[in-house]
Amino acid sequence: MNLWVDADACPVVIKEILFRAAERTGIATTLVANQTLRIPPSRNIRMVQVPSGFDVADNEIVKRVAAGDLVITADIPLAADVIAKGAHALTPRGELFSAENIKAALNMRDFMDTLRASGVQTGGPAALSLGDRKTFASQLDKFLARHAGKA
Repeated sequence: MNLWVDADACPVVIKEILFRAAERTGIATTLVANQTLRIPPSRNIRMVQVPSGFDVADNEIVKRVAAGDLVITADIPLAADVIAKGAHALTPRGELFSAENIKAALNMRDFMDTLRASGVQTGGPAALSLGDRKTFASQLDKFLARHAGKA
């Protein structure tokens, strides 16, 4: 199993949790971004820089991800694409997407896009809270405990 991070928009505190998990578990963790990111020196953590452009990092993740891998992303279409390949997707807020719930998430995303396009002010997501960080860390730990030995 590999862990992939849609790193351009991933909060620093979430990356730090991922770095600690990579060191603790030895799981290969790859951050994919269109800019250079600072990562700690580690044999388990690496960074892939892609050219700038719409969905370039997402497309690189989809190209490289394998069944059973975990992708960290808040991007619902990316989550749907990796789930279609048999991988898993976890948001920085700790929501684990699956084949059972991704369609509803896509539908809600599309509905909110339609509202915004028609001029309705929907506001953005709330700032990442301490509770969100704890939920993410807990979900990550549970996932790794269930799946880390299967790859």
